[in-house]
Amino acid sequence: MNIELKPRQKSATSDKERTKSKTLMSSLVEAIVNGDIPPGSKISEPELAKQYQVSRGPLREAMMRLEGLGLIERIPHVGARVITFSPEKLIELYSVREALEGMAARLAARNITQEELQNLERLLSTHSKHIDNVEGASYFHQHGDFDFHYCIIKASRNSKLISLLCDELYHLLRMYRYQSPRAQSRPNEALNEHEFILQAIRNRDEELAEMLMRRHISGSRKLIEQQISHSERLEKEQD
Repeated sequence: MNIELKPRQKSATSDKERTKSKTLMSSLVEAIVNGDIPPGSKISEPELAKQYQVSRGPLREAMMRLEGLGLIERIPHVGARVITFSPEKLIELYSVREALEGMAARLAARNITQEELQNLERLLSTHSKHIDNVEGASYFHQHGDFDFHYCIIKASRNSKLISLLCDELYHLLRMYRYQSPRAQSRPNEALNEHEFILQAIRNRDEELAEMLMRRHISGSRKLIEQQISHSERLEKEQD
């Protein structure tokens, strides 16, 4: 007897749940990054389910993804909390970023398209106008395709680098930049460094592109270290 096996059809319900989970995760990422859900705050799944009007299934999946991105952590006998940046963790993050983004810049110099170069040129022009408008008070920070670093990482064409930097580290960096305005105290220098990096990539100079990107991020790391040291001295003086 021949038994005809019919292909298994996707469940419309499961697809709907996945869509809900993805939408929910995007909303939660932005809420954590911009501080609407503050660092260190405890995550209540029942409250989130009620607030976002979702069932526990999509919420649990979104929470697992947030944990994978490093935006929340689970503490024994406490539960899930939004991460906080310790000085040590922040310096570690920038050290890893320096190495990986240097490699991304090298690969971008090899693989970037003419259209991507033109987009980066327009992007830096937008950034320059913003800095002029605010009289050098801040750099222009957006995310995704509006972010200079993000665009270079994508142009590397290396899927592993893109995953590590754009998924696992990117939102942590956004969170720190968004919630720490003091870290953005050299907008004109940052713009100049971005322009030099772009010039090296445009010239297909892989070695120079990597060196300039590493130097650029190293400068940011050193600035953060100085700010942390200054804050610690102030705290000691107040004690």
